[in-house]
Amino acid sequence: MEGHIYVSRTLTPKAMKLLDNLDYEVRVGGDEPPSREKLLEDVAGAAGAIVMLSEKIDEEFFDAAGPGLEVVANLAVGYDNIDLHEAKHRAVIVTNTPGVLTEATADLTFALLLATTRRVVESDYYARSGKPWIWGPNEYVGLDISAGATLGIYGLGRIGLAVARRAQAFGMRTIGYARHLVPGQELDGVHIVEPDELLQYSDVLTLHTPLTDETRHLIDAAAIAKMKKGAYIINAGRGGLIDELAMVDALKSGQLAGAGLDVFEGEPVIRPELRELPNVVVTPHIGSAGDKTREVMSKLCIDNVVSVLDGKAPLTQVPYP
Repeated sequence: MEGHIYVSRTLTPKAMKLLDNLDYEVRVGGDEPPSREKLLEDVAGAAGAIVMLSEKIDEEFFDAAGPGLEVVANLAVGYDNIDLHEAKHRAVIVTNTPGVLTEATADLTFALLLATTRRVVESDYYARSGKPWIWGPNEYVGLDISAGATLGIYGLGRIGLAVARRAQAFGMRTIGYARHLVPGQELDGVHIVEPDELLQYSDVLTLHTPLTDETRHLIDAAAIAKMKKGAYIINAGRGGLIDELAMVDALKSGQLAGAGLDVFEGEPVIRPELRELPNVVVTPHIGSAGDKTREVMSKLCIDNVVSVLDGKAPLTQVPYP
């Protein structure tokens, strides 16, 4: 094989040992995200690449890599950072990591749901402030999710259904929407509804759909206006699914009671308004950050690249558009 395997960021410890034992030359970037210039420089001449969702894989990237590039493995389920049309044009295989991070992301989603609806972070901050406080019947009251609250799930793939299982265990009613499902039917205890019904009846809305041209700003000012006053939004999918300015206005006005966000439009930058609002819980895109999950994700990327370079089929190829 001509060319090396380029890995844009340091992987997990076990994965790094796997890389050391490969029969291929491997070049690994550092712990920090590479600059655009460094990314393009280091991928030059590569036969395979393992990249992060923070890196833009576009025409410029493919040009820098050269004609020997056979496969790009994305360390994520989503792949909106990759130009699939350009990959198809150049016959470069693209892979992702579906399935292996389902439970970890669902756990984080539900952690955000609980932290937001029960005002955990807000009350933690107050308790740590050192200000005197006395228990009172109206202090830091949040949503009783187990008292008949409805969770609306937009996107019923593996992660959406895993979140539904957790919500059902807490006694929540679960409704959902997915393009391939017919309203009125049931799927694993989730009642399928139209999008407007999802907005109208959800006490908490959680998003689990890919970011595409069609779903960008899926939750905008018009969508938020259709939601219950005092509803909550949880997003551990992709930041671009929400019009953040519209959400900020709704959080300030009380149309939304709160939001739990693991992803943002301008990652890694978070809008100051979101960071400053007390009714918003933010985390730095840690949905898949379980120790075992990240190990499995990293290994899957390595296995995908090696399989392609060995002339075999990839394990989890992203379909071309």
